[in-house]
Amino acid sequence: MQPLHKAFLQVNTDLNALAEVLSCFDQFKGPPLSDRDWLQCQLILAEAFTNAVRHAHKDRPVELLIDIEVITFATQIEIRLWDWGDPFNLAHTLERLPLTFAQEAEGGRGLQLMRKLADSLSYTRTEHRNCLLIVKYYDKGSSNT
Repeated sequence: MQPLHKAFLQVNTDLNALAEVLSCFDQFKGPPLSDRDWLQCQLILAEAFTNAVRHAHKDRPVELLIDIEVITFATQIEIRLWDWGDPFNLAHTLERLPLTFAQEAEGGRGLQLMRKLADSLSYTRTEHRNCLLIVKYYDKGSSNT
C-alpha cells in the first residue's frame, strides 16, 4: 500500500506540547479524510498523547521525547505514537473496561473513547519503547463538508 501523505513529529513529555501536536495534525484536514474522520482522529490523537504524558511518562523527565507518525493511505489513516513507559497490556485493559462511559469514573474514559472511534488499536513493545498504533478506515458515507 502506497502512502498518500506522511508526517513525523517529536515532542517533549509535556501537556503544553499538545497544541504543537494538534497543529501538525492540521495538515491532514481534507481529502481523503472526511471532516468527521479528521475530527475523530484528532480526538484520538489528543487522547493518545495526553495518556502517554500522564501515564507512560509519569515521573519521567520532560526532555523524554514522544514520537508521532501519521500516514494516510487510499483507504485509511494510521497514527503511531511511541513512548518510553513501562510495558502496558492494552488489550487486557480494554477487556476490563465497561463498554459504556461512566460519568463518575476516575479514569479510562480516554481509552474507551479511543476504542469506540478507532477501527483498530494495538500497543506493542519495540526496543525499550512502546508503540500505540491507531487505524481508522475512512467513512465513505459522509461528505467532506
